[in-house]
Amino acid sequence: MRDVVVFSGSAHPALARRICDHLGVELSPVDIKRFSNDCLQAQLLTNCRQRDVYIVQPLVPPTQENLMELLLMIDAARGASAAQITAVMPHFAYARSDKKDASRISLGGRLVADMLATAGTDRVLTMTLHAPQVHGFFSVPVDHLTAIGVLADHFRGTDLDDMVVVSPDLGNAKTATQFSRLLGLPVAAGSKQRLADDKVIIDAIVGDVEGRRAIILDDEIATGGSIVELLDRLKDFGCTEAAVACTHGLFRGKAVERLRRHPMVSQVVTTDTVPEPTGWPELQIRSVSQLFAEAISRIHAGESVSSLFDGVDPTHAPPQRSLFDHAH
Repeated sequence: MRDVVVFSGSAHPALARRICDHLGVELSPVDIKRFSNDCLQAQLLTNCRQRDVYIVQPLVPPTQENLMELLLMIDAARGASAAQITAVMPHFAYARSDKKDASRISLGGRLVADMLATAGTDRVLTMTLHAPQVHGFFSVPVDHLTAIGVLADHFRGTDLDDMVVVSPDLGNAKTATQFSRLLGLPVAAGSKQRLADDKVIIDAIVGDVEGRRAIILDDEIATGGSIVELLDRLKDFGCTEAAVACTHGLFRGKAVERLRRHPMVSQVVTTDTVPEPTGWPELQIRSVSQLFAEAISRIHAGESVSSLFDGVDPTHAPPQRSLFDHAH
């Protein structure tokens, strides 16, 4: 890894350090300055000339600040004659802005992808995009990692009798089905209508959850509104309790209070793609730093990144009943 240089912005330096520990390289320093007119400046304090540069920066709140930092660091690396620049974004927040579902609405996912390419990004390394089509917004190669294997490992070795994997909506059902196959469990899904950013209605559960314990799997939890609505519907359909698992645990607003106090919740598990919330010691966090380190190592060596997930591919997992076998 002699020619690899890793930098981190302000968003999540703890994750960057964990990645560097697995790679066996030092996290290189960055000087971020804010001038009196509120403009930012980024200076990379390690030589980048003809080196393989990786900049770790999840797009988490304050999202616009962290995006600008990332763009400035990419620009600095390009100006310093880096051989290749990879934007390592464990969480790409603008992936939620992926479709034109109202008149005269912006497509933030595509715009940010264009900005990253314009700044000088040669490659993007990310995890669990909100929607698969966001991958196609980028004009540079994208390596898209998944955390479902890491989350499945959390539940292996525990009592899985009478458990069912539940997706909060039908759009996430494919991922939930892959996850359920890894654990040899049946799968169900909620039928969701989103009324606002923090308000949803789940009017039905597709699949059999009566008398079962659920593992709710979501890609991202922000305010927790969808999860609480789903928990209430699961109880109505006879589910006894639920573990909540997600890749990106943002837990904004009242999310921590909502989930900690909900009588249906047995545990909440997430990954460290984003900084952990304060004041929640019961939250269980699985690190994805080794996955990112291995992906960086393979990118640097010109090896396959997708082969990292051979064991997660559904063709390697036990047979699984259809989502609609026990439809209500």
